[in-house]
Amino acid sequence: MSRRSWVAIVFVAMMLAPALVVAQQPIVIKFSHVVAVDTPKGKGAEYFKKLAEERTNGRVKVEVYPNSTLFKDGEEMEALQLGSVQMLAPSLAKFGPLGVREFEVFDLPYLFENYEELHKVTEGPVGAALFKKLESKGIVGLAYWDNGFKDMSANKPLKLPADYKGLKMRIQSSKVLGDQMKALGAIPQVMAFSEVYQALQTGVVDGTENPPSGRTQIITLTPEEKAALKKALIVVHKENESRVGKETIAEVYKETGFKP
Repeated sequence: MSRRSWVAIVFVAMMLAPALVVAQQPIVIKFSHVVAVDTPKGKGAEYFKKLAEERTNGRVKVEVYPNSTLFKDGEEMEALQLGSVQMLAPSLAKFGPLGVREFEVFDLPYLFENYEELHKVTEGPVGAALFKKLESKGIVGLAYWDNGFKDMSANKPLKLPADYKGLKMRIQSSKVLGDQMKALGAIPQVMAFSEVYQALQTGVVDGTENPPSGRTQIITLTPEEKAALKKALIVVHKENESRVGKETIAEVYKETGFKP
């Protein structure tokens, strides 16, 4: 399905200014994210800390705050803009509410077939142009981090559109993701990531859409099942042209060879 990536970003202006005044003290980068330490993103953050501190010979100190210990899902972006943290690794859907809706193109279903197609976008002119749009918000994009293709999980197997009907599915705050669930007959439930595990345990939601992490039974769809889901979801592209930008969608189609 569509590629779920995340992006590491840094508020450079606020991070570097104090270093000019007290050059002897290490530059402290507060790096906040919302997942556990033992997840791919959590391990990536810890590895960044290790490399940054080693390669600057201690001139930079990275403080990693995992699992929403510093700021929750819906608070991180404002904290970044205010300078309360200097680095995040949020899902790209977080930039829509910030006013850069073009990033929601990554939430369109079945847009990328494989890593190669995704990287043509994130590592090419389209990805660079999207990063440029963040600068007016006081944010500098550093890199796109892969975080797995989009996967649906629930308290029952999900193979065909009919399997989603009536299910309460947790999503991030994204109109594109909401439209996707509605196209399948599911009920979208916006919820912070830190609340998802308990919500699944207590039945507040029936499922979620996230890359697999932890104990998950993987069900591989047949070509016929995949085709049925794609047919049901492809309407989301057209429905969100005015929001994401028809030109942005067309540019991604061109890079990947996608044919709706």
